[in-house]
Amino acid sequence: METLTNITIFLYMIGAAGYLAYLFIQKDYLQKIGCCLLLSGFVFHSTSIVYGFFQSGHIPVHNLNETLSIAGWAIIGVFLWVQYKFHLKILGVYAAPLAAFAMVMASQLSREPAPIKNVFNSVWLHIHIFAVFIGEASFALACGLGILYLLQEHTIKAKSHGFFYKRLPSLELLDLAGYTCIIAGFLLLTLGLITGFVYAKSIWGRFWSWDPKEVWSGITWLLYAALLHQRLVVGWRGRKSAVMAILGFIVILFTFLGVNFLLTGHHEEFTRW
Repeated sequence: METLTNITIFLYMIGAAGYLAYLFIQKDYLQKIGCCLLLSGFVFHSTSIVYGFFQSGHIPVHNLNETLSIAGWAIIGVFLWVQYKFHLKILGVYAAPLAAFAMVMASQLSREPAPIKNVFNSVWLHIHIFAVFIGEASFALACGLGILYLLQEHTIKAKSHGFFYKRLPSLELLDLAGYTCIIAGFLLLTLGLITGFVYAKSIWGRFWSWDPKEVWSGITWLLYAALLHQRLVVGWRGRKSAVMAILGFIVILFTFLGVNFLLTGHHEEFTRW
C-alpha cells in the first residue's frame, strides 16, 4: 500500500509540474500530459483506497494521514469530472498542486490507525463519508474557480490584456463551472448530513447532539444554501458568487481541520488526530 501511495504522490507532483509549465508556456501537450498523469495517479490512488478498505474492513479515514489522502483523492476525482464537462484546462493549475500538497502532507504524518469499533462498519457511515468528502472537494474546486474569476475580472476591468487575460477562460464559463460545482457540492453535503443523522440515531440514539463538527457542518450547509438562494432569487452571479465560494471554502477548512484541533466531540471517536 505504501508503494501505491508513493506512486500516487509522484504522479500528482509531476502532473502539477506539467500544469504549472502549461500556465507559462501555453503548449497544449503540457496540459494533456498533466491531465494524463493526474488520471494515472487517480487510478493508483483509488487502488490504494480499495486495498486499504479490504485490508481493514473500513474506509481509511481514521487518522489525519488517511483523511488528507481521501481529501486529495476527492479533489482529483472532482477535477477530472469538471475537466471533462467544461474543458477548463487552466483549472489544473489550482487542483493539481492542492491535491499534491494534501498527499505530501499526509505522507509526513503517522500512519498508525486509530482503534476501530465495529459500530463504524455501517453503510450509512460509508455513504456519509464519501458524500461529504466529494461534496467538499466540489466546494474546493468552486473556490479555485472563484479565484480565477476574480483574477480575470480584475484583468478585464484594468484593460490589461496581459498574462492572465490570455490564459483564463471567459467570465461566463468560470461562473457557470463554479455554480455547477456549488450545486454538486451542496447536494452531496446534504446527502452526507442526512446519512450522518441516520447513523447518529442508530449509534447514539439521537439525530443531533450539538457536536462541534455537526454544528460547523450545519453552518457550512446554511452558508451554501444562502448562496444558492441569493443566486436563484436575487440573481447573485459573478463577483458576489465567487467571493462567497471562497469564503465558504475557508469555513470548510476550519470545519475539516480547525474543529478537530480546537474543539472536542463525538467525531474524535473516528480519528486520532
